[in-house]
Amino acid sequence: MSQTTDATEVDVQALEQEGEIAADYIEGLLDIGDYDGDIDMDVEGERAIVAVVGASLDELVGKRGEVLEALQELTRLAVHRQTGNRTRLMLDVGGYRERRRAELTKMGTDVANDVKQSGEAKPLAPMTPFERKIVHDAVAAAGLRSESEGEEPGRYVVVHPS
Repeated sequence: MSQTTDATEVDVQALEQEGEIAADYIEGLLDIGDYDGDIDMDVEGERAIVAVVGASLDELVGKRGEVLEALQELTRLAVHRQTGNRTRLMLDVGGYRERRRAELTKMGTDVANDVKQSGEAKPLAPMTPFERKIVHDAVAAAGLRSESEGEEPGRYVVVHPS
């Protein structure tokens, strides 16, 4: 039993280290770009989460989160370079991901209801892996099945009737 606890503590410590490395990296980028913002770190499930909060940071999110996705990948590379391990770290800027999660959950539920009524599969617009996961979860919670189809960056969700 204590071995499991020790392994969990080591994982949390590793995730906290990833968060610290990522926070330092993002802080450097904010300084270079002369952006104001505070950095919050957390561990949620099996991933470190680093959030930049504060002043208007829309430029760091970009259209449909494209800049945020790029910053997240750069941050993951910086963490990988220092730790030697791949990371599932998530970066959020200005609460964008939380707002997007709420929008996508509602969309997934609404589309599932449409598909239940029509009985016909419905494809959605292309989305990032983060966005597709949220939609898949909402569709599953509504009792339907969904699949991702296509190739990145045009990969999309198709909601199927039960």
